[in-house]
Amino acid sequence: MLAPKFLGWARVPNNARVLDVGCGTGALTEAVLASGARQVTAVDPSTAFIAYASSRLVDQSHAAEFRVGDAMDLPLPDGTFDAVLSELVLNFIPDPTRALREMHRVAKQDGIVSACVWDYADGMKMLRFFWDSAAALDSAARYLDEGVRFPLCHPEPLKKLFEDAKLSNVEVGSIEIETRFHDFEDYWSPFMGGQGPAGEYLISLDDGNRARLREKLVAELPTGPEGGIQLGAKAWTVRGLKPHR
Repeated sequence: MLAPKFLGWARVPNNARVLDVGCGTGALTEAVLASGARQVTAVDPSTAFIAYASSRLVDQSHAAEFRVGDAMDLPLPDGTFDAVLSELVLNFIPDPTRALREMHRVAKQDGIVSACVWDYADGMKMLRFFWDSAAALDSAARYLDEGVRFPLCHPEPLKKLFEDAKLSNVEVGSIEIETRFHDFEDYWSPFMGGQGPAGEYLISLDDGNRARLREKLVAELPTGPEGGIQLGAKAWTVRGLKPHR
């Protein structure tokens, strides 16, 4: 699970007031609460995600607040949070520079601003196999690959983004985890749900081209003696502090 590792890397202090920008299903919010935060505000533009995240954490509603909101225009006052975190979101925000300005604005002086993104370019092996196989069969697939489309999946632009937002002591690091699949179907079935660029691409294919991609992936993916598939996944992390004026 990425959220606890990201939280540890960000070095959020105990009893902190924390903002989770782009909370999604609430995994990071849950990890922040478990780490000893005093209070967490979670913001996401999706009403469905906010409803789901708040329902899964209903027992902790005294310490968690969920709001529908845009990362580029956070519905929150200046200088409110000890830590402002964003997990696996920056690449999907239309204007990440504006979002970082907002994260800077709502942090307290000396407050932490931190984010992480998947290394789509190389370190996210489950997607790297998918897109490399797809591009070998269909050259147009290359232009849908997150590793090509998302510049923030590299450490250098991440650091620059934070420095340009006038954050100090900017650090970049990485987190590596293993993703395990029981068999090929366990790997394949999430893509068939049509979620994300890879899923959208897969369900756009006709039956014949989908079958060819499936066959190529079966041949390419490293399979253990019992049929399991184990693939590495890397996320880049970045952390800065809001300086005193």
